[in-house]
Amino acid sequence: MKQIKWVFLLFAFAAVASIMLIGVAIAEKSVFGVTGALAAVIVIMGAGFTLKKKMREKGILE
Repeated sequence: MKQIKWVFLLFAFAAVASIMLIGVAIAEKSVFGVTGALAAVIVIMGAGFTLKKKMREKGILE
């Protein structure tokens, strides 16, 4: 069984929360909220993928 990478789980939960915030902002008809949540999704997912690439290059990930 593979070991859980907790930092990636945290990134995943943060991205899901940001995606849910997009829906809330749409329901509230907030353009700024949608824009902010969308920017948060992009930043969080980008940081996660960047960290994964760095860890792979160092040989920490399989």
